[in-house]
Amino acid sequence: MADGSLYAWWCCALGWALALVAADGFLVDITYVESAVAKGAVCLDGSAPAYHLARGSGSGENSWLVHFEGGGWCNNVTTCLQRKRTRLGSSKEMATQIAFSGILSDTPDDNPDFYNWNKVKVRYCDGSSFTGDVEEVDPATKLHYRGARIWQAVMDDLLAKGMDKAENALISGCSAGGLTSILHCDRFHDLLPPAARVKCLSDAGFFINEKDVAGVGYIAAFFNDVVTTHGSAKNLPPSCTSTLPPGTCFFPQNEVKQIQTPLFILNAAYDSWQVRNILVPGVADPHGKWHSCKHDIDQCSASQLRVLQGFRGDFLKEVAELGNSDSRGLFINSCFVHCQSEIQELWFSSDSPVLGNTTVANAVGDWFFDRSSFQKIDCPYPCDSTCHNRIYDDSSQA
Repeated sequence: MADGSLYAWWCCALGWALALVAADGFLVDITYVESAVAKGAVCLDGSAPAYHLARGSGSGENSWLVHFEGGGWCNNVTTCLQRKRTRLGSSKEMATQIAFSGILSDTPDDNPDFYNWNKVKVRYCDGSSFTGDVEEVDPATKLHYRGARIWQAVMDDLLAKGMDKAENALISGCSAGGLTSILHCDRFHDLLPPAARVKCLSDAGFFINEKDVAGVGYIAAFFNDVVTTHGSAKNLPPSCTSTLPPGTCFFPQNEVKQIQTPLFILNAAYDSWQVRNILVPGVADPHGKWHSCKHDIDQCSASQLRVLQGFRGDFLKEVAELGNSDSRGLFINSCFVHCQSEIQELWFSSDSPVLGNTTVANAVGDWFFDRSSFQKIDCPYPCDSTCHNRIYDDSSQA
């Protein structure tokens, strides 16, 4: 998997997800955090960070959902320069309105527990899951590695707009944003009033340290390069970096056990991004034997399915090794999909995926409000008939 093709996959995946969200969401204007620029809290290109805020009302007036956008990472100058010219590296390239859907929806029929909360979508323009902080700016590239500063600047802005009075707060995110919600979970909790109910949700952010089908540990090397390029080590939890190489602290399996704030892990055991980019990156399949399987899990051969079942087994092993925690939520289904909280048909609809007859929305809501715990793991593919398995076309081939 060349770095450029990984970046191209993210652009296609984001386009697909945004198209689905736009089909059934409501539009929310962008807010630029101009005051962050003076603090050096800027996107890769030096532009101001941004977010979209839909104000809460009624019983949700003092409740806050802060959701972090996904979009992969850049691991060197070349890939960061590619991002710099897009919405993943510059707020100048971001749409001034985006659609809120799923967990960000404003209607109780679509989002029963969080519809009237203050809902924020934080745009992603640093390429490090909001962990980078390098003071020096190369005059040749003019790249700014300032993700951690962006995170703090956005939090400061939201606190000034009423989040400092939050009674309930949930940090969430999809993919690289789901990793953000893990890496910043306790830090988010520490910003809020002591009496507030504060929890964290990671959607498709539980990336595992798995070798690819050629036996190469590509993702481990990639994450190590991300951490090195962005100077992320100092912003990763010391409980991890004090005992492990900083690059490995990007893997949630090395982070979650130390998190004190209640965390809900929402993930597909056959996460389509991880299958396509960690297990079977392009460089590990030079003759395209996995082409059809990576596009559509129903097209996998018996031998390929055995490999996928092995991946699922390794994924579940990492989840099990986190240990038991009554405060942790788990919704691990056996779908071929990546991100399930922002897309209405996956979050809460008449034919949404379910575990134990419970939708993702109901599972997260019950867990957040302590109505009941939820820790369920699906049976192996192809047992779950409620899945909306993703089928990729050639334009999204990594």
